[in-house]
Amino acid sequence: MKTGSVVVVGGGAAGMLAALTARQAGCDVTLLERNPKLGRKLYITGKGRCNLTNHCTVEEALAHIPRNGKFLFSAMSAFPPSATEALFEGLGVPLKVERGNRVFPVSDKSSDIIDALFTALRRAGVSIVEGRAAALEYKGGRVAAVKADVGRFPAEAVILATGGLSYPATGSTGDGYALAQSAGHTIVEPCSSLIPLVAEGCAPLQGLSLKNVTLSVTGKKPKPLYKEQGELLFTHFGLSGPLVLSASTHLRHYDREAYTAHIDLKPALTCEQLEARMVRDLEEYANRDLSNYILTLVPHLLGPVILERAGVDGGTKLHSLTREARRAITLTLKDLSFLITGPRPVEEAIVTTGGVNVKEIDPKTMASKLCPGLYLAGELLDVDGYTGGFNLQIAWCTGRAAGVAAAQYASEGGNDL
Repeated sequence: MKTGSVVVVGGGAAGMLAALTARQAGCDVTLLERNPKLGRKLYITGKGRCNLTNHCTVEEALAHIPRNGKFLFSAMSAFPPSATEALFEGLGVPLKVERGNRVFPVSDKSSDIIDALFTALRRAGVSIVEGRAAALEYKGGRVAAVKADVGRFPAEAVILATGGLSYPATGSTGDGYALAQSAGHTIVEPCSSLIPLVAEGCAPLQGLSLKNVTLSVTGKKPKPLYKEQGELLFTHFGLSGPLVLSASTHLRHYDREAYTAHIDLKPALTCEQLEARMVRDLEEYANRDLSNYILTLVPHLLGPVILERAGVDGGTKLHSLTREARRAITLTLKDLSFLITGPRPVEEAIVTTGGVNVKEIDPKTMASKLCPGLYLAGELLDVDGYTGGFNLQIAWCTGRAAGVAAAQYASEGGNDL
């Protein structure tokens, strides 16, 4: 059988696994990475701890991928989160599962994940070359080589896994979009995802972290675009934290739609139950100032904000609190809203939404439907998910699928599969 040659462009999560997979299938593999070290973006994921996947089923994982999740069904089924866990434990990296089923190395070091992959690539015989891909060459209607600043690399199959635009300092500068376009692919306009949001009126709450609250985000219509319970953080510019990052994946049209964040500070209680609690408290704390009492319901920084939004004087004694005032406080506790004015700069995004149109990609093999011999994987594709390890799982499963299919194509001499 012909060995076949495969060139992988991009040494991130998807690219490294694609290269390892293709090499294990018997192909000669060259991994072209512009940075001196592989997996540079992996170093900073999970705050340096590397949340490499989520300990869940395929169905649960896909439910956490709002952007073109259905496209991933075949690749995710072939290489589910459990396969990712087995892969790294097999490479000698003990793993642990934390809150939200997030999976981390026991060491809490992202470098252990990168070192394990690098060692596996070296042992397998993958040729790792530092260089930046400049163009693709074509022959007879199929991809034939990658031209880089360090030379020309002929190949029966090429896998593009260059990442998106997020964290450009790690090498994700959008180079792959131009390479994909040269092969005829359509690029859905890239924009930030999993990114903090700029919102009005948050500065007084800077540094406040809230747990077990419900965040919902609305646009022009009253039905929420996103609604989930969890944690969020107030910053000098607006809102951040897990809930906000996940909500951002649903917001794309800041230029023509006004978005509002609604925070339910007491999701376990209905308005009626919350107001009944306040009525009971009126008897016990009748002579207490409202400004002091409100701190039994919310953190210190939030007290004045709640009263201001409700339009109630903090110096009011509880025994003087009117029914209307109680109702106003209750409604504010159940719906503390902030106008979202846009996302933070794309450089701060964890991932990029947009990219190569998945309608032009075979969902089982990650093969280009437009250019034989070309495969695409990872963040370069128009697919992204919530926080919790889902985006790295996308990288692993698409990288694996591309590696398997590219190796088969290359070993057959570039014939259509």
